[in-house]
Amino acid sequence: MNETNHGFMKHNGGLILKKIDEFNYELEVKIKNIHLNTGKTVHGGFLSTIADSGMGTAAHKAAGNKRCVTISLDVKFIRPALEGQVLNGVIKVLKKTSSLVFVECKIYNLKSIVTLSSGVWKIL
Repeated sequence: MNETNHGFMKHNGGLILKKIDEFNYELEVKIKNIHLNTGKTVHGGFLSTIADSGMGTAAHKAAGNKRCVTISLDVKFIRPALEGQVLNGVIKVLKKTSSLVFVECKIYNLKSIVTLSSGVWKIL
């Protein structure tokens, strides 16, 4: 597993990303107090960030390590996550063209789905 702890992500408490194969990845992050909103659940912006980072890394790898930028990101918030929980994500590259990569991400806590995400990345 590789910890994404550089650039913007180093300010977000870290994210562990593991490549399963060419099209599938897993992510893991432990929820800390800094990830919570005022309602004491994980902030939607943090959930969006880890989905975008995980899917963006998968797009980058699928594009042969070429730089990619997010051009579309859709996040559906299904259930709240709480401090101390470990979130696990399943990331799948759905399709790659000569200029775009289409990716989906499902993030779970121990009991249930937390978010469903999908996006499109432009290969630069």
